[in-house]
Amino acid sequence: MKVFKKIIVYLNKLKNIDIMGDRYEGLSAKDKEHIDSLPTQNPYGIIGLIIGAIAFAFGPKFGFIPVISLIFCIVTMFTFDKEKEDNPWPFFIGILLSIIGLYMFIKGEAHNLII
Repeated sequence: MKVFKKIIVYLNKLKNIDIMGDRYEGLSAKDKEHIDSLPTQNPYGIIGLIIGAIAFAFGPKFGFIPVISLIFCIVTMFTFDKEKEDNPWPFFIGILLSIIGLYMFIKGEAHNLII
């Protein structure tokens, strides 16, 4: 359990890094305060949703993709902060898509993707 808590703490630190530079450049203090008060989206939820969709699309062919996606979504779901973030549904949808992809792999089912 200690390792799991350390992973969650580390992921929360990574979530708060501003990789695009100074996002408050040219804003007043009042504007900065207003932006910080707005609820945001958890970046791991979006990533989980995307890899869940990949697991759904390619999981019936490659069984390791849904497993990796399912593990990622479940682990990062614990980084969700109810006070600062507004939407846990990307985690749930990513988990669901991963489970469907894994189920299709186990059953040997496949779907035709038209790209």
